[in-house]
Formats: sequence, structure tokens, C-alpha cells
Amino acid sequence: MDRDTALLNAAKRMDQDAIVCIFDLYSSSLFNYALRLCGDPVMADQIVGDVFAKLLDRLAAGEGPQSNLRSYLFEITYHQIVDEARYSKRRATLEVADTLRQDAHSAILSLDEEVLFKQVLNVLQHDLTDDQRHVIVLRFLEGFSLRETADIIDKSVGHVKVIQNRAIVALRKSLVLGGKTKPRALPKIREFSKASGIS
Repeated sequence: MDRDTALLNAAKRMDQDAIVCIFDLYSSSLFNYALRLCGDPVMADQIVGDVFAKLLDRLAAGEGPQSNLRSYLFEITYHQIVDEARYSKRRATLEVADTLRQDAHSAILSLDEEVLFKQVLNVLQHDLTDDQRHVIVLRFLEGFSLRETADIIDKSVGHVKVIQNRAIVALRKSLVLGGKTKPRALPKIREFSKASGIS
């Protein structure tokens, strides 16, 4: 029995230690995901609180996930972000992403990488649809598979592939060098996220 299943079984019995352990394991990654997409740390914190409140409500009602707790929590978070966006229409700002990057102590990007990283962030925020942004973040920053991403955003795997491919094309087309638009090799997003501390 894997750790998630054991924790889930204990949480369904409303075991306080298991619930605290689930929160400790997943709250920071859920916060980072929400922050990337809503751009407001207070709102991201509120979303994470709402996610865990919903989880507890569902567990207390004998519902909730049977397995794959991580995907389940990201799915609830995704729906909370979408619901919040319907009301506020807020978008993450480059300043928030830049703050997260500056907080990283472990890696220093070269000037070229820094410029390219900022361009990628700008494209993510301004040139992609909400669905494309969610897919790119879930697939390349959070490391979910196509199937998990499809489950989280409630779309078919084929639809997720189309969204991902269109997002990558948009990223490539929008990257600029020296003021001239040139298709460039798409940077390895996961490497940038690790180097920048946005993971």
C-alpha cells in the first residue's frame, strides 16, 4: 500500500495526524500552482484553504478520492481557480513570478537565460488562453501526465494534447530576440522552473 492510499484511508476515518500530514505534503505545491495562475498570494492562500475544507467535507461525507490524492487535490484547486477567475478576471503578473524567481537561492541564470525566461513568463501570461496556461503549468511545471492533466481539467487526453500543442506553438511564435520575432527553440520549461525556484 503506497503512502497516499494509507494516508487517504486514515483521513477517511478522520484521523487528525493523517489530515495534518496530507496538508503538510500538498499545501505548498497547491499554493504555488494557485499563485502561478491567480497572481495574488492572499487569494492563493484562500484557495488552498478552500481546497482542504472541501476535502474534509467530502471525506466526512464518505466521499472523496479512492486513490491518486495528489491529482484529486489539484483538480479541486483547478476548479477553485476557475471559479475565482469567473468573478475577478485576475491574471498572474510578471512581478509575482519575478519575485518567486528572485527568492531562489540555489541557481543563477545567465543573462541570455534570464531574458529568455522573462519572455517565456510574458508569453505564458499574455499570449496563452486560460486552458493553455493550465495545461502548460500542470504538464511541465507540476509534472502531471497527459491522463492526469486531462482528469484535473475535465477534458479528454486528445483535447489536452491539442491544447498543449497549440500552447507550445504560441510560445515558440511569441519568443522574441533583439526586437525581432524569430521562432526559437522552446526552452526546457522544467529546467527553468528548477533554476528559478518556481517549481
